[in-house]
Amino acid sequence: MLDHIGIRVADYQRSKSFYEQALRPLGYALRLEFDSEAAGFGVDGHPDFWIGRDGSGPGMAHVAFVSPDRATVTAFYQAALAAGGTDNGGPGLRPQYHPDYYAAFVLDPDGNNIEAVCHRPE
Repeated sequence: MLDHIGIRVADYQRSKSFYEQALRPLGYALRLEFDSEAAGFGVDGHPDFWIGRDGSGPGMAHVAFVSPDRATVTAFYQAALAAGGTDNGGPGLRPQYHPDYYAAFVLDPDGNNIEAVCHRPE
């Protein structure tokens, strides 16, 4: 299952305004923003659609898959590296998102940022 997805945008402010208005009828609202570089939109507090300033990260897309536990995050990371992926952040806590956010990131062969994330405590 997907946890969240992100895309790069050329004009951050224009795109942020567009998505705030376009997604409102679907119940989406701006839930989290980092330094006018990235904005997360979602329903019920969970940002599952992200936009980011073009050039603010690797690749043109970011896809995060839900992991049932932290061991599976590590297994994903190891399998992705063995398959030819490039490290973009090994397994570990990312408390800037929330205290139990445990994730690993790899770049696929095209440079897209692929993540596995577990939101549960250890």
